[in-house]
Amino acid sequence: MTVAFWILAAVAVAGGIAVFVVDSMARATFALLASLLAVGLSFLLIDLQYLGVLIILMMVMEMLVMAVFMIMYMMNPAGLMPMKMTHNNKGSAIIAGTVFALVASGVLLVEWPERRGSPPADPAHQLGLSIMGPKMLVMMVIGVAILATMISTVVLATHRGRYDRRPGVGAPS
Repeated sequence: MTVAFWILAAVAVAGGIAVFVVDSMARATFALLASLLAVGLSFLLIDLQYLGVLIILMMVMEMLVMAVFMIMYMMNPAGLMPMKMTHNNKGSAIIAGTVFALVASGVLLVEWPERRGSPPADPAHQLGLSIMGPKMLVMMVIGVAILATMISTVVLATHRGRYDRRPGVGAPS
């Protein structure tokens, strides 16, 4: 389990770096997807199934939507034309280095509290209660309602339904 965790951590970091190294939007999208899938799998590895599956499903759908919009609206085909993915390289490197040094020094210099108590039996449930409180069931129902709304709007977006063809051109009359 430890080896798998460190492999997933390396994939996540490598994918995050690749987002800024590759020379096209499509490649950056798939590098980000690989990074976030590794994060979701690492959550599954540490027995946080709900959050792991949520991260994986959300990121796959988000990246697919981003890829579809790139194909539809970008001037170059599917965002595959080379382009520079960063701007102001020197300034951004200085800012990133400074922020990293501050965060790393905070990690090393702050006195960490000692753990009190033991972890809960179901960490995902406890996290949901901590975030949502007693409204967790309501949020689950709202999530299903939002999904149904999205599906309904896609179905109703065209007045002819799924057979959006002129009569006599392959569609049943």
